[in-house]
Amino acid sequence: MIFSFDLLFEAVLFGILLGCFYAAVSIGLSVSFGLLDVPHVAHPALMIFGSYCAYIVAGWGLDPILAGVVLMPVFFVLGVLIYRFYYETFERRGSDAGVRGLAFFFGLAFIIEVGLILGFGVDQRTVQAPYIGSSWAIGDYRIPYRMLVAFGVALVLTAALTVYLSKTFTGRAIKAVAQDEPALRLMGANPVRIKQWAFGIATGVSALAGAMVIIVGPVEPAMDRLYIGRTFCVVVLAGLGSMTGTLAAGLILGISESIVLMMLGASWAPAVAFGLLLVVLGIRPQGLFGR
Repeated sequence: MIFSFDLLFEAVLFGILLGCFYAAVSIGLSVSFGLLDVPHVAHPALMIFGSYCAYIVAGWGLDPILAGVVLMPVFFVLGVLIYRFYYETFERRGSDAGVRGLAFFFGLAFIIEVGLILGFGVDQRTVQAPYIGSSWAIGDYRIPYRMLVAFGVALVLTAALTVYLSKTFTGRAIKAVAQDEPALRLMGANPVRIKQWAFGIATGVSALAGAMVIIVGPVEPAMDRLYIGRTFCVVVLAGLGSMTGTLAAGLILGISESIVLMMLGASWAPAVAFGLLLVVLGIRPQGLFGR
């Protein structure tokens, strides 16, 4: 294969769009795992569940992204209930909550996947929107509008969560809850309620992320497995709990994966996330943008 500047530019351009998409689907995990220290391996499964919910709501005539926004309050409540069950059953009972909680979230992911198979079968599902299937031509390059939508949503989500976590009392409490619970209690905040609220936000964001997944391409129940490595790679690469770092880490993963795809083929692309994860954990365990 002959490499050229044009091919490299195209790979980097697509990698930027892909990286913003990865950041958008990982930002909820950055809150639940990065800030709350909850082993939330069911995040990708909840995201795919959000894709199917967006598929249903979009079938009523709504735009898929608008469907994701409509579903966010419903998923927020679902997240609050999930965390409350997790807290009462595992976290409240002792130091082995991490191991047992990990098993709980793996079980939750399995239940969601099986439920989707029983409800929708194993066939892929898609949605329709004016920007799906069309692209923006810039010279010899064509940029899919669906990836531009993911780019825009990633920027909005990152900006909104960054402002919320840094400028509001509840946001600052969320950032502090995993670091010093006694100090947080002295400030008049209930750590359990703060974590409950934060987990609700993380789960609500996963509904919008699921809507983005289904506009980028068809979905099927087992697709959550494709995103487990990528989302955890982005969060760890960013530095646990860093919102702007999540966007930057998504770009690093997206560009790296796109270049590897161009040079070595599609079969090597999934290995990029795990390779980056191993390198970062070995060299800088706190992440590239962590303290």
